[in-house]
Amino acid sequence: MDEDLSIINTNVRNERIKNFFVNNKKKLILCIIIIIIIVVGVFSYDKYSLNKKKNISDKFNSITIDYSEKTKEKTTTNLIEIINKQDPTYSPLSLYFIIDNNLISDQSKINSFFDILIKDTSLESEIKNLIIYKKALYNADKAQESDLLNMLNPLINSKSVWKSHSLYLMAEYFYANNQKQKAKEFFNQIISLENLNPDIRLQAEKRLNRDLSE
Repeated sequence: MDEDLSIINTNVRNERIKNFFVNNKKKLILCIIIIIIIVVGVFSYDKYSLNKKKNISDKFNSITIDYSEKTKEKTTTNLIEIINKQDPTYSPLSLYFIIDNNLISDQSKINSFFDILIKDTSLESEIKNLIIYKKALYNADKAQESDLLNMLNPLINSKSVWKSHSLYLMAEYFYANNQKQKAKEFFNQIISLENLNPDIRLQAEKRLNRDLSE
């Protein structure tokens, strides 16, 4: 009797499973198709991203290797194109190459490229902080106090590894402009930091002891 009941239950269960697949055949096929599309889409996107990265890498290397005074204009145009692609690796490198080789003298134009990197490019946090610092460093000789502070405040008010560099830049800015009390305040902020870059600490202490000790 128990054996008969077991056979009946098994048959019933199998029939229910069969009916489920029969009744939901279209839905199951649709689900399988969607899963296949998603898998293919993810794979295709990854492949596209890798190819795009490689193309930008190859282009950047080719541009910088072939650079000379004769290709200056073409080099600049091509590097600007890479900056506008907002690539997290080669867009910053392209801007640095432009600055290092003085390919563009228009400060406002360079600042607009910095803004593309800072505001529009997907970057790791500390890489973005480094670019903010480099923008401030690039502008330090001509910037007004308020403008330079506005650039550096995101770093000064953070725990970024570039905080001490930003404080040091502001301290030296005030010292160069003969605002010694403000310079002293920033140097003192530096030496009070924890996990401070030892070279920056040393330079700050030297400045305080040698030039701002009165």
